Amino acid sequence: MINPIAPPKKYPHLFAPWEKGEASISNRLVMGAMHTGIERLDHPEDRIAAFYRARAEGGVGLIITGGVSPNAAGRMDPTAPWLAPGNDTAWHRAIVRSVQGTDTRICMQLLHAGRYARHEACVGASPRQTRINRYAPVALSTKDVWRTVDDFVSAALMAHDFGYHGVEIMGSEGYLINQFTALATNDRTDEFGGSLENRCRLACEIVKATRQRLPDNFLVIYRISALDLVPDGMTGEETRQLAAMVQSAGATMLNTGIGWHESSVPTIAATVPRAAWSYAVRNVKEAVTIPVIASNRINNPDDAERILSSGIADFVSLARPMLADPHFATKAEAGQAERIAPCIACNQACLDRALRDLRVSCMVNPLAGHEFELVVHPAAVRKRIAVVGGGAAGMTLAFTAAARGHAVDLFESGSRLGGQLLMAREVPGKFEFNEALRYFEQRLLDEGVTVHLDRVCSPEELINAHYDEIVVATGVTPRVLAIPGSEDPRVVSYVDVLRGRSQVGSKVAIIGAGGIAFDVATYLLGGSDEPAGVNDFAQEYGLDLSLKAPGGLGPATAPSPARRQITLMHRKKSRPSGIPGAISTSWIHRGALQRAGVEFLGGVSYRRIVPEGLSIEIEGQERTIAADTIIVCAGQEAERSLYDALITVHGAPRIHVIGGADRAGELDAVRAIDQATRLALEL
Repeated sequence: MINPIAPPKKYPHLFAPWEKGEASISNRLVMGAMHTGIERLDHPEDRIAAFYRARAEGGVGLIITGGVSPNAAGRMDPTAPWLAPGNDTAWHRAIVRSVQGTDTRICMQLLHAGRYARHEACVGASPRQTRINRYAPVALSTKDVWRTVDDFVSAALMAHDFGYHGVEIMGSEGYLINQFTALATNDRTDEFGGSLENRCRLACEIVKATRQRLPDNFLVIYRISALDLVPDGMTGEETRQLAAMVQSAGATMLNTGIGWHESSVPTIAATVPRAAWSYAVRNVKEAVTIPVIASNRINNPDDAERILSSGIADFVSLARPMLADPHFATKAEAGQAERIAPCIACNQACLDRALRDLRVSCMVNPLAGHEFELVVHPAAVRKRIAVVGGGAAGMTLAFTAAARGHAVDLFESGSRLGGQLLMAREVPGKFEFNEALRYFEQRLLDEGVTVHLDRVCSPEELINAHYDEIVVATGVTPRVLAIPGSEDPRVVSYVDVLRGRSQVGSKVAIIGAGGIAFDVATYLLGGSDEPAGVNDFAQEYGLDLSLKAPGGLGPATAPSPARRQITLMHRKKSRPSGIPGAISTSWIHRGALQRAGVEFLGGVSYRRIVPEGLSIEIEGQERTIAADTIIVCAGQEAERSLYDALITVHGAPRIHVIGGADRAGELDAVRAIDQATRLALEL
């Protein structure tokens, strides 16, 4: 009997093993370093072990931990981890144990924050303070620099003793080592300043000494700044020379970092094209013979395979996508990419939380960071559950409950599932929301949820169907404007605008300045329905794709004349900022609107609609905003009429309300999806 020939793998480069002597990695997928915030919680060792174990069981080849400082001065803040004899022994041994029994290798990232350190012991290559830190650094003496080299080596030796398979030496993103390599932050006159060779000396000495003190099968990864994206940063040629020096010093491989934290160019937000930084990664790859890892805005296996097959890199690093789906690798290897929960680069539950020293999670996958306490286990009793409302919360509740074995009916009054996601995906720069909607619909199909579209359910119908549980996820209704003249047909809701039901004129007044208002303004300014290309992105932000200019920066292209004149305003006296708490992205969206000429007004009182537009009062003066369309983005009210009716029925089953129907306020998909998941695990 002839054995059938196995079909070729869909991603052959992605799942090719790598071997170098006694060192080996099962595939080319790397989980990049992330700060989780778990160390500040109770049961930290159990929690971090569960977090990494989920990714190891998900098949990723190599995990790089969140950054650990080699000494006290290099900590990001006074509570951040640092290595010294006896420090955090249980924590690190728990991490190492988490991957045992799997094919996954794990490396500790060694990160000295330098002038980014948020404490009084902050140090740097030079005493130049960054605008993103209130602490001014003290320049390290030559003796202290050499002592720092020793600290890195000592930390690497401890990592080896803990059982890690290697270390990643953080030399990018504007941290200490990167501060030495760039003229922007290095005005030293000793052996660590001046010439390129001197500025790269710290990086090379750390790598060389680490390599000399540790066995050959211990991975020594150097994370190089492939692109600084700051004035007086390194040129592409200087980066190539640094890469060659680090290779000669003994690095096993190079990981690539993009941009400093103080850069005015976004690097990982959804507005950045997928795999946008391949040109900078290729520059590094062409300079060395050791493996190079590509990173930043790689969120699907097709792009990852293309990067590898085209020779841009030898590995691909995915950080946030491993939050979104710990089983990214196993699903991709099985040819089931459509089942991968996507990272939509929103940053709301991950990076924004990390910047506030909170535990990270994921909008699309609320289990991320909660693996220890949130487990999808089979239900003890199988129930019939009705979910009313097919937005993000309703869909999440439905497929999570069905995954536990419940029989779930999902009712949606419209012709499509998605709710607020359907509007979000219409906004230029938010094309990734299409991926979220695709994934949710796939999960409903996989878990066997019965979906009823164009279906408005009455309380009587739901009660008479004898469900065990009814979940109301009917969302929100927009607030209306209550000032004289607000019945004028020029006054419209953001819902009508984003769903294409209202004609919008050339002069627009937007009432409200939250995330929805920013989205509406972006939508009205126009843009392609397709993701931005690298060339367009480079022109907008002034990137030098030739890498000849310092920092990879060139002149930005002047924006084209705006399609509309837009005034965006709110009652608060503060500057309109978009989504509350969106630290990592609000500046991007606000900057894009400012470049397009949008006027921002705070401290506004709305008076009346007049023939010329909208009459307001600001700073004690009355003013008329010329407008032929006034769009109301002034918040929402919970749509809970169905819930209120159901809870009054005698003998009704258990009734629950989630998402916007429970709490409207600023639309918060992170909260809604998390709430839906937790309820589904309790039913």
